[in-house]
Amino acid sequence: MADGQIVPDEKDWTWVLHERCGECGFTAADVEPEQIGATVRDLVPRYLAALHRDDARQRPEPGVWSTLEYGAHVRDVFRVFDERLALMLAHEDPLFANWDQDATAVEDRYDEQDPVVVAEELADAGEAVAAAFDAVPHDAWERTGRRSNGSFFTVRTLGQYFLHDVVHHVHDVRA
Repeated sequence: MADGQIVPDEKDWTWVLHERCGECGFTAADVEPEQIGATVRDLVPRYLAALHRDDARQRPEPGVWSTLEYGAHVRDVFRVFDERLALMLAHEDPLFANWDQDATAVEDRYDEQDPVVVAEELADAGEAVAAAFDAVPHDAWERTGRRSNGSFFTVRTLGQYFLHDVVHHVHDVRA
């Protein structure tokens, strides 16, 4: 890492579907899918409070995202997973477009966005994805979809995997 640049995260985090995350303590397999929307709604205020702090733009150390950058990422996670869920419910076994979260952070200049705007967008996107998971019909939780790297998901495991990201980053923003 040079000059405080963020090192891209190249891990395949799908292991959280089968193991407890040692960093945040989240166990995806324990999540009942009907609770995904409520959990998102419970966590959004913590992100909003963090984004309204005076230090939201400051990186805690070189090479670590600021609260603003994590907030912009979580906003985009909400949007991407809302799209993926819609694809899974509308199509048989869709292949998701690749999303490089690190490239998006650089291209969209997460570090230069307005924390107040990001907070508003995060709240809207969080409510949209929570409502989408709330509306999943009981018989649709086992519908399938695939990520561009070949990772296979059901609607249930997509929601559990998604929720890990949201829970995990609450710890990163110290909310």
